[in-house]
Amino acid sequence: MTGAASLPYCVAALYKFAPVTNAEVHRATLAELCDAQLVKGTILIAAEGLNGTIAGTDDAIEQVLSGIRAIPGFAALDVKFSRAAAMPFHRMKVRIKPEIVTMGQPDIDPLADVGQYVEPADWNALISDPDTIVIDTRNDYETAVGTFKGAIDPELKTFRDFPDWFRGERERLLGQGKAPKVAMFCTGGIRCEKSTAFLKAEGVEDVFHLKGGILKYLETVPAEETLWEGECFVFDQRVTVVQGLATGSYQLCHACRQPLTAEGAASDLFEKGVSCPACFDERTEAQRAGYRERQRQQVLAAEAGVAHVGARLKTSKTPK
Repeated sequence: MTGAASLPYCVAALYKFAPVTNAEVHRATLAELCDAQLVKGTILIAAEGLNGTIAGTDDAIEQVLSGIRAIPGFAALDVKFSRAAAMPFHRMKVRIKPEIVTMGQPDIDPLADVGQYVEPADWNALISDPDTIVIDTRNDYETAVGTFKGAIDPELKTFRDFPDWFRGERERLLGQGKAPKVAMFCTGGIRCEKSTAFLKAEGVEDVFHLKGGILKYLETVPAEETLWEGECFVFDQRVTVVQGLATGSYQLCHACRQPLTAEGAASDLFEKGVSCPACFDERTEAQRAGYRERQRQQVLAAEAGVAHVGARLKTSKTPK
């Protein structure tokens, strides 16, 4: 990871679709393991598999990954690593959900049939082919900060919107003649497991997706060869990453959770933890007053060395 290898915290983005039984047992075990290793982040468990992003010392992350791989069916866990200068999460959450990535299509099974995986080294050739349609499957606030050159942006509010969007646009995208190849991508690959399975179920045959997602592409494809434009949104306190998975230039508005440019942060409408240009007109003064009090409490809690919810903060392991 160019320019990032010396950073102290290891960040692991992980997922695998595999049948899960005894979800509550695994939830409790992983929560205890993460707590013991002072690992923070989020892990989601569902009957269809497991998904999450966690951060900690190299040894702590390896201990947690070993625990996950010990679950039957998860030995071949998909993991992508990056680095962070500071702990990018405030707490650890291990939760049971109906889906590990919510599409709202219960009949879609990524274990049964998905698109063809494309290695990052081969991705440029595929998306540069004029017979290929390239679709960004991420949400609109993610696509706003960066995407692949020439990609179609569905402007999704949530991933649940993707099936209806595709069905509404299918005629325009695929036409009546020879169907083009469809290449899709997302941050780490998990959303494309479901979006390509969905297209296959809809009868689209030539479906491809970027193996390892944007993160693996930015990690492995040389800067001089990249077709990526902008930055990549990530769901932690780094906000965005760039080539080599170095931390990007955006910060987060903690009122609306939208990525914020340096220009946005310089706006008179920006108040840390309270408002930004994107959400100022969408919130009432009463809401902003609530956010302002929350921000004040968080500052006081940090100064006192306690978590905002009132629990004493644990001392993190010193990264090697």
